[in-house]
Order: sequence, then structure tokens, then C-alpha cells
Amino acid sequence: MTDTNVWDAPLDDAPTEGRFVRPSDVGSERVVAAAVMARPHLIDDLADSFDPVDFTDQRLAWVWHAVDELRAEITEGPVPWPAVDRQLRKWRAEGYLPIVPLDGPHLSLLYDDAHLSCSAAWYADRVTKAAAACRMVDLGIRAQQAGMSPAFDPDADVATTQADLDAIVRGDAGGIPTPIGDLWAAAVERAVTPTTTENRIPTGLLDLDSLTGGGFAPGRLIIIGARPGAGKTTAGQGLARAAAIANGIPTLFSSLEMGREEIMGGILSAECRVPLHHISHGTVGIDDAYRLAVATERIKPAPLYIDDATSVSLPSLRGQIRQLVRTVGLRMVIVDYLQLMQAPRAESRQVAVSALSRGLKLLAKEFGITVIVLSQLNRDSEKRTDKRPTIADLRESGAIEQDADMVILIHRPDLHEPDSPRAGEVDLIVDKHRGGPRATLTAAFQGHYARIADMAQMSDYQPTPINNGGLAIATYDEDPQEREAS
Repeated sequence: MTDTNVWDAPLDDAPTEGRFVRPSDVGSERVVAAAVMARPHLIDDLADSFDPVDFTDQRLAWVWHAVDELRAEITEGPVPWPAVDRQLRKWRAEGYLPIVPLDGPHLSLLYDDAHLSCSAAWYADRVTKAAAACRMVDLGIRAQQAGMSPAFDPDADVATTQADLDAIVRGDAGGIPTPIGDLWAAAVERAVTPTTTENRIPTGLLDLDSLTGGGFAPGRLIIIGARPGAGKTTAGQGLARAAAIANGIPTLFSSLEMGREEIMGGILSAECRVPLHHISHGTVGIDDAYRLAVATERIKPAPLYIDDATSVSLPSLRGQIRQLVRTVGLRMVIVDYLQLMQAPRAESRQVAVSALSRGLKLLAKEFGITVIVLSQLNRDSEKRTDKRPTIADLRESGAIEQDADMVILIHRPDLHEPDSPRAGEVDLIVDKHRGGPRATLTAAFQGHYARIADMAQMSDYQPTPINNGGLAIATYDEDPQEREAS
């Protein structure tokens, strides 16, 4: 068999006529394999841009691995082909090598063809591009098979295909550890640079902004938990308004509980301070109608996107996020609420919720956005004398607590005691805060306006430390709604 036939033949030496042949560039693969034999340091030089998994001829891939193994012993100069041959035969004898490797004569020919002056990086790039084309072809085949299947699911299958396509475009590879010296300068710069809306998302509440260093950071998963009727949706809408309407930050609000008309009613009520029941019943008076009209210029251009789909899965949510990140620069997602999301199939509800919470955290990291997820609490807090919720009250709390960067629990004293002296107040209990202190912050709950508002400026409201590392609740002499009205 001639040298040309060796390199052109498929791995199983079967005839190629009538067979489907995927894209490849074996010629460039051969150059890369020969180059690392002659210059083993290229394995390190190409580490950031080339992955040996992209070799389509696995015989050449194993040459790369053999050189990588031997360079620990042969620390200077090239790795000669006899050493590579011995290493391959050793792996083969041990059952470690799943294919028949190149033999001595072919390794000798490969080594002789190593061009010391060639640009190995250029040929490695050709191999990488051919591998991406091959993955594209394979993805097209899988997409065709999924579309032809009687079990085709538009939400899951299309979103999965989009995710696979993103992986091809980005050429995702395993993370490469970074030495601390390379991170030091950026860390110091962040430490001395005041936060802005470019690196934080304001919450609309002064105390919460202060606690979080100016707002929520990208890549974070924030959980807001509450019992039904306590105001978690109101809190979520307030965060969406603060980001999109007040600061022009592109935000997606995905509600599985309320329709878009209800969501818009709450946003209009909170922004314009028009009673929510007037908007819901269509009984808005002339003065309030004027307020709604004036707010048009502020609300209408806001980059707030509302989705009221009745079923949302991780793949479908990822598809929405990917599209909005590319088209409008999406920076925050709010999901209302976790327990209504379509969970992946699992042996138990706890395992399914674990997959959901982990997937949401990965979405935040992958796209560099803030993900806020509303979650229901179980009934345990209602059985206690002290009705204040704790992080353990989250439904399926183990996985949620583990994945979340921050957990905020909502407590309204007057929800359980209508005659409470703290009527109209709401406690935001920050029970987990990765990278910051825990705290209990007090705000005004204005349910008739579908809003949670600041009770005082920071100079008027100074929480004091308590033993558990959190902050105590501040007290006020005047009624919170009167303070807000003033």
C-alpha cells in the first residue's frame, strides 16, 4: 500500500464509494501530528486553540497523546518516532488503545514529513474548522431525525438544537485554569471601581442596593421565596420595573401564573400609582387616566419583555435567553415561579427540582446575566409561633439553597395579624448572601398599587448588627404609607 493510500483510506479500510463522508482535512491533521513529534512544546502552544478530539483520523490523535505522554521523559528536542511506536504498542498491549495504531514504517514516514518551518497553528486551525463543519453536519442529521420523529416536541427539540448550534459556533471546550497572577490586576480594579448600572442591576430599593453593592451582579442566581399572597410576584415586577423602566436594562419577565394583561396592569398601577383594582375593573377616573397617559413616554420604550407561556422548560427558556442576548443585550431574567416550570424527567420531584435550579444557575453563568426565580415556601412557617420564614421553608430547599447566590424571603406581619402595629410593612429577609452579609430589610408594601417601596432614605434607616451576622429590623414613628405619600 502506498503512502497516499494509507492517508486517504478510511479507518476501517472499507471502500468509500456510496458512503456518506463527513467533512475532514486529514492532510492538515497529518501536518499537526508530525509537527508535535518534532516540536513537543507545540502541545502547550496550541492548547488554547486546538483540541485533539478534533482529529478525524484517530491514529493521528493517538500520536498526539503519545507525544504528550513522552515529553515528560524526553524534555529536550523532538520525540523520535521509535519512542512513539513503543508507547503506542505498550498502550495496545495493555488494552488501553481501542484502535490499531500506526506502525513503525508509517510513523517514520510521518516523522520525516515534519516541516520545522511550517505554521502548525495554521494547520491546526484548518483541522478545527473541519471538525466544526463535521459537527454542523451531524447536528443537521440529528435535527432531521428529531423533526421526522412522531415524538417531536417543538419546545424541547428546537431549543436543544439551538443549544447544540451555539456550541458549534462558540467552539466550547473545557475550561483552562488561570493562574492567580493573571487575575490579580482585574480583581484590584474591580475593588476600587464604584459600581454602575453597567456592572450591576439596581433593585429599586435603596437598602437592598446598599446590601448588594449597587444591585445584582451578572452570573448570579437570586431566589425570592414567599407564601402565596405574600407578594413575591409584586417583588418580581418591582425588580423588572427598576431595571427596565427606570434604568433601561433589557429584562425578560417570564410568568407561568399570570397573563400579560395582569402583568401589565400591575406595572401600570405601580408606575403611575393608580389603584390596581381600578385598572382591573376598567374604572379609572380622569385624573388617573392622565397619569397613565403621562407615563406612556416612560414605559412604552422600556426594554421589558413579557412572556406568559403556560409551559416553560429549561431548553425553551434557554432559547429565549439566547435570542434576546444576541438581539437586545438581555441582562436579567425573572421567572414566576419555580414550581410551575416544566421539570425534566427524574426519579423524584427533588431530583427534578435539583436539575431545574442547577440549570438556572448555569444559564446565569453561561450568558453572564442575572437570573431571578420566584419560589413558593412550604407551610412550615405557618405552623410556628414566629411566622417569619427561613431558608429551610423553601420547597425542595436543599438543591435551591445550594445553587442560589442569594435567597430573599418575604414576610408581611399583617398577613397573619391584620391588627399588627407593623401593618403595611414587608420584611425582605436575606437569608443567604454569597459574598455579602445576611440582613433583614424593611420596606413598605403597597398592595393597592402592586408595589414595594422604600420606607426611608439610607440616612434615616440604619439597621444594626445582630448575633447571627444579619441585620435587625428598623422601627419608625410614623405610618409607612404616610411616609411614602409624603
